[in-house]
Amino acid sequence: MKQYLEEGLENYRAMIANERLMSSVESAIAVITESLSRGKPLLVCGNGGSASDALHISGELVGRFNLTRSGLNVICLNSNVTVLTAWANDIDYASVFSRQVEAHGSSGAVLWGLSTSGSSENVVKAFIAARELGITTIAQTGQTGGQLAGLSDVLLNVPATSAPRVQELHIPIYHHICEQVEKLMA
Repeated sequence: MKQYLEEGLENYRAMIANERLMSSVESAIAVITESLSRGKPLLVCGNGGSASDALHISGELVGRFNLTRSGLNVICLNSNVTVLTAWANDIDYASVFSRQVEAHGSSGAVLWGLSTSGSSENVVKAFIAARELGITTIAQTGQTGGQLAGLSDVLLNVPATSAPRVQELHIPIYHHICEQVEKLMA
């Protein structure tokens, strides 16, 4: 356990020293706040553990993180079981998020996709759809950024490659973003 925690601390130190990442976090806060202030939605999505993180983000912003305030217009694209299962069954799973981007998004909205590899096919397709609609994209990924690196307006790629380590580093980033967006929107 001590070795595992030491490795985690090394990753956190690398993240703290990464000025580009720190700047990108501030950019994410700015674009999300601007979009929500104009009445546009924040769409969030991911698969597996990243789906849980997307749900967590939407819960913090629709509900509350630390402050009592009005709910924010955040839609988690992996939360509607009926849409997910019907579309995946009848059409395909690869377009399950892009279809919802088409349904809920418009120019000025923001899509925040979480993918430890940065190459989850359905998240990549959602980013392509978002670009076509004039939606700002935020990708939260592992070290390389994968395919999302070239499709994102804001890239939050953390200094790790294994999925569990990437997920561990994603949590403080999205908690900080939620905290700051909440303060600015309160």
